[in-house]
Amino acid sequence: MRALVLALAVVFGFGSAFAAERIDIGPAVGASIPMPFAVHDTQGAVQTFADLAGPSGAVLVFVRSASWCPYCIQQLRDIEGVNAELKARGYRLVSISYDSADILTAFAKKYGVTYTMTSDEGSKMIDAFNIRDPQYPPTSRAYGVPKPAIFVVDKGGVVRAKLAEEGYKTRPPSEAIIAAVDSLKK
Repeated sequence: MRALVLALAVVFGFGSAFAAERIDIGPAVGASIPMPFAVHDTQGAVQTFADLAGPSGAVLVFVRSASWCPYCIQQLRDIEGVNAELKARGYRLVSISYDSADILTAFAKKYGVTYTMTSDEGSKMIDAFNIRDPQYPPTSRAYGVPKPAIFVVDKGGVVRAKLAEEGYKTRPPSEAIIAAVDSLKK
């Protein structure tokens, strides 16, 4: 029942619990993600979208930092709980932050992360997706962070759903990711 409620909330604009805070950022639903798509895995190797996508596509979770943002750290830990469900649906779960590969490797080890964590040092993909948080000047440690956003992208690189909330403290629950993916089957 909870999954049905969340699916309906996703399809119809998140319902009243999310409507006041929901924002529309990044590529539109139905649009292709920016190409060329390139981020680095925790080993420092370049990964393209084709490298990262599962048979159905990928769920791209943009976060501010796995190092210093407590809201991101909690979200990154929470989404581990839906990784297996996403895999079963053919999607690969991929986090993207401006953190270095070393920071992401340490995070994954500390918290037992099994999904793919990627580094966008220099914020090139963050900028390509047009989700950089503009409030931080170049002198800030947060310069280059994205506004947190989740994109469900099909195998062809087309955005099929997206989840984003105003501000950086509130994140869609992990179950909303599953509901968004499941709503695409209908």
